[in-house]
Amino acid sequence: MCGIIGYIDFDKNSNADVLKKMTDSLQHRGPDDSGILDEEFNNCKVGFGHRRLSILDLSSHGHQPMTFMNLSIVYNGEVYNFKEIREQLEKEHYVFNSDSDTEVLLKGWHCWGEDLIQKLNGMFALAVLDRTNQTVTLLRDRAGVKPLYWYRKNNLILFSSELKGLHRHNAFSKEISKEGVNLYFQYGYIPQPYTIFENVYKLESGHCLKIDLVNQAIQKNCYWNVFDYYRKEKIKLTESEAIVKCESLLSSACEYRMIADVPVGVFLSGGYDSSIVAALLQRNNSKKLKTFTIGFKEKSYNEAGYAKDISNYLGTEHTEYYCTSDDALNILPLLPDICDEPFADPSIIPTILVSRLAKKDVTVSLSADGGDELFAGYDKYTGIKKKIDIFNIIPNMAYPGIRKILETKLAHKAFEYAGYTDVNNRLFRLAQMIGQDEVRILKSASIIFSDLELNHLLGGADEIYTGFDDRLNSNWLDNLLAIDYKTYQVDDILFKVDRATMSCSLEGREPLLDHRLIEFVARLEPELKIKNGDRKYILKKIAHKYIPQSLLDRPKQGFGIPLSEWLGGQLKNYVSYYLNPKRIAESGILNPVFVDSLCRDYYSGNINKVNFKKIWVLLMFEMWREKWM
Repeated sequence: MCGIIGYIDFDKNSNADVLKKMTDSLQHRGPDDSGILDEEFNNCKVGFGHRRLSILDLSSHGHQPMTFMNLSIVYNGEVYNFKEIREQLEKEHYVFNSDSDTEVLLKGWHCWGEDLIQKLNGMFALAVLDRTNQTVTLLRDRAGVKPLYWYRKNNLILFSSELKGLHRHNAFSKEISKEGVNLYFQYGYIPQPYTIFENVYKLESGHCLKIDLVNQAIQKNCYWNVFDYYRKEKIKLTESEAIVKCESLLSSACEYRMIADVPVGVFLSGGYDSSIVAALLQRNNSKKLKTFTIGFKEKSYNEAGYAKDISNYLGTEHTEYYCTSDDALNILPLLPDICDEPFADPSIIPTILVSRLAKKDVTVSLSADGGDELFAGYDKYTGIKKKIDIFNIIPNMAYPGIRKILETKLAHKAFEYAGYTDVNNRLFRLAQMIGQDEVRILKSASIIFSDLELNHLLGGADEIYTGFDDRLNSNWLDNLLAIDYKTYQVDDILFKVDRATMSCSLEGREPLLDHRLIEFVARLEPELKIKNGDRKYILKKIAHKYIPQSLLDRPKQGFGIPLSEWLGGQLKNYVSYYLNPKRIAESGILNPVFVDSLCRDYYSGNINKVNFKKIWVLLMFEMWREKWM
């Protein structure tokens, strides 16, 4: 795992000194080696920078930027099937000087050009300079496991694994994007391709970007889209046949991700996803697999006991650590630097802690993210289906009346009596959902600040098209899974894991995001994912072959933290400082009166008016703003 960075400067003002500063800003992603390439062409200067975390071929033969013939490459990630691709290239008479996957990528690009992409199984973000064709091509993996940002303003193009690398270029203009701010307060993260800055974009998952060094033209292409596989005809398999095929793909995906010249471990929560990964890896391995988990003293958030039970059953070498509010307090000041754009998923704190825990013993750790999006694990899916079924039996003419009822004081009191928090927002979102399809319901359910609240907070809320607005024109579950795959998974879950693991120079690998797996599972009938209300049906059938059902069946918790308790305790001083009305007013971005009212309601105990998540979202934004603006 590594960090890549670069520039294409058509004014030729950039140089090796600024390139080195940009590259060194990513040292945490690659502490083992660094390198730069600074080259002048007729119309521009091109710079590539690389920080290396040595995983395959620990020798200097894996040094980057790497050059072969007319091509140079910088690359972040792992191509797990590089040995098979190397064998194909050797038949084409290519000779190799290293055992690295980077050299395979470089020579594969020389042999097949962009057609190489379809051969790759892995996670990757890379840049290729082609001196013959006078182009630079940026590429991001299918699922978006590895990040890649790019910036264009005037005659300068920059790219980087993280936003912080762009700040080191003296011509980078850091102007806050209105769309980025709007999206952040809607979702708590910023969906691709948007970012917090004007003129900066996330290269979307499954896309490549080609820059012409002669005429400055930029061409962006989608080479892989998960929607394509959901749109294909369903595979006609019996349940047992589907289970056998799915188990085979899972096993292959896990085994591929054990390829390394350094120690490898697994994040283990005790849930179905991480448990099946650990089970498949431990079953034929005489050496104990290293597993790691984070626990909490607060029982309602603690999964450590479940993970330990699974570890004991499988016979792994298990390490656990109990996270406290002091741990959160120590990590909190680091979050703006680690994330380098506003990001409000609080589970990044235990993810950082478990990454640090694992780093003491391993350099690579497998994570089981993606299982909920592939196999329909979230309870929101069945909740949305219930809403659709109810709406379908209500006459359309009744919808306006129901919406008016939800605006009444009686509805408000009823929701309060039922124990709901953030009642105003809940009623507003429910009114928006009435009569809508599953796509609109999912979008409404995913929003933290409603349109009405955004008007108060930001002075307006523009409609911005994101992956939440895409549609398959397929069955309800396929729609939800495909959208989550392209939105929440890539821009929340995978962003979190990348930043957390890379902050301590640990490589994270995602076996459940093997593209072969999603291409197969997307074409299975929905009934194999949710059967009689049982979510992750097919994955559970596989897991029960290796682990007793009694050890796995428990309420789904997710990787949450006791944030409400912490905000009311040791983190309260942070809220008082960063969300102070005077300080908010000075920035000119947020409405200080509205922010103050939210904080007052929250700390006065009026939880029916405001959810603690909103306080956290505001806090994370203001901490980011102080660090980077």
